[in-house]
Amino acid sequence: MKKTFILISCILFSFSIFAKNEIDSLLNVLDKTIENYQLYSNLKEQKLNQLKDLLKITTADEQRYIICGKLYDEYRSYNSDSALTYARKKLVIAEKMNDIQKLNDARLNLASIMGTLGMYKEAMDILNDVDIKTSPFLKAYYFHIYRTIYGSMSDYAVSSQEKARYDSRTAAFRDSLLAVNAPTSGPHVMVQSDQLIVKKQYDEALKLLLPYFPTIKDNNHDKAIIAYSISEAYHGKKDRNREKRWLAISANYDIQSANKEYISLRSLAFILYEDGDIDRAYKYIRRSLDDALFCNARLRTIEISSMVPIIDKAYQLQTQARQRDLIISLVSISLLSLFLIVAIFFVYRQMNKLAVTRKHLSIANKQLNDVNQELSGTNQELKITNETLLEANIIKEEYIGRYMDQCSAYIDKLDEYRRVLNKTAAAGKIDELLLSIKSKQFIETELKEFYDNFDSSFLQLFPTFVDEFKRLLSDHEDILLKPGQLLNTELRIFALIRLGITDSVKISHFLRYSLSTIYNYRTKLRNKALGKRDEFEANVMRIGTNPK
Repeated sequence: MKKTFILISCILFSFSIFAKNEIDSLLNVLDKTIENYQLYSNLKEQKLNQLKDLLKITTADEQRYIICGKLYDEYRSYNSDSALTYARKKLVIAEKMNDIQKLNDARLNLASIMGTLGMYKEAMDILNDVDIKTSPFLKAYYFHIYRTIYGSMSDYAVSSQEKARYDSRTAAFRDSLLAVNAPTSGPHVMVQSDQLIVKKQYDEALKLLLPYFPTIKDNNHDKAIIAYSISEAYHGKKDRNREKRWLAISANYDIQSANKEYISLRSLAFILYEDGDIDRAYKYIRRSLDDALFCNARLRTIEISSMVPIIDKAYQLQTQARQRDLIISLVSISLLSLFLIVAIFFVYRQMNKLAVTRKHLSIANKQLNDVNQELSGTNQELKITNETLLEANIIKEEYIGRYMDQCSAYIDKLDEYRRVLNKTAAAGKIDELLLSIKSKQFIETELKEFYDNFDSSFLQLFPTFVDEFKRLLSDHEDILLKPGQLLNTELRIFALIRLGITDSVKISHFLRYSLSTIYNYRTKLRNKALGKRDEFEANVMRIGTNPK
């Protein structure tokens, strides 16, 4: 049960939203139609001017009678005074022609427009002069005028007795209309629905009107009348949304047909006023009043005039409230603007301070970056120095150990050589002793062993020296080693340079070559350098370094 209730509530809520959106759309369309009302009036005037021009050049009474009839029909709901004028002209022409059918038709036109203008006595006098039996085809029109006049008299009756009498007469002529009009005709539907609404049989009236409305073709005025009748039925059923919907439709057709004598827009304005849509209500009631005044529809003007002060007062109050709100808003905006200006001033000042601070920070950051770069360079130099010191320490450790071993071996050899010489001297072999002393064999043997030890020790420290050294030369094929030879003279010179011994004098002493020979070797290989000559020995110093 609870779920069913919720479902029904959701469906009803959806329908209400849909209905509201539809009414809003119709009202928006009506707003645009009202904005363009002058366009429809211009089209109406254009048509009227064409008929007037035609009337000026027409001399035949028959044609003039027809044209005056058309002008009357066009003016009937557009301008009552002009309609009255052409009804009288039509009657004059009919009298001239002395045609009873035309006379009766013209008199009915005149009575009808007099009823619209509130000239009920004059209208009744004319109707009493019409012998409808002589024009049976005009019966429907004849009964319609009577019903309309008695209906208007009922609306404005002073006493309830008079109103009841007029209502009775209206109902009688309504019955007469139903009898003379064909059941399928538009007038019959209009009259029958009017009768059903008076009897409060609203559903039956809607069953008659709703299917009939779509069948009306190319007649905006008839559509407006039927739409208004449908709205009356919904008004009786107290279905406010549908009433508004059909009033909007009716009003839209009224404006498009340039009809100035209508009820729908005025009724819609009052409903919108009750709904709180004061702007639209004021706009609609003003349009209704202007059209009623233009048409000179006195009864409509009186009806509208009774509503205008109510809506106008609400509109003025709303306007005053808006003006107050506007003044409050302007004052608030002014104060906010003032506060905003003050805030902008403080923000601007803070931004200037921040800009100065940022500038100082930028300078400080730049200085820090410079210091960092210097520190980075220093760290790199320290790293290289540390690596160089580490390498030097390794070299020192290696060569100190080998130096001590070599020195110990040389002491042993010298002691052995001393003992040999001592034995030779003790044996009295002076010549043999002198020969041994003069011989260089011992020195050469020791130098060869010394260089071999140097070569092996160096290559243990720098195993890739020979290959890397060759890659520094443009023609590395010049560095040739004999079988079993670890280093040659050129390689030994630059091996000493790699170990940090760059002085040619020291190198010449170490290798037992002349200073000029050492210089020539260094110059020769420098000239064969693959890169810049000045950087050749520096590149040699980087052989075997660890790039960590």
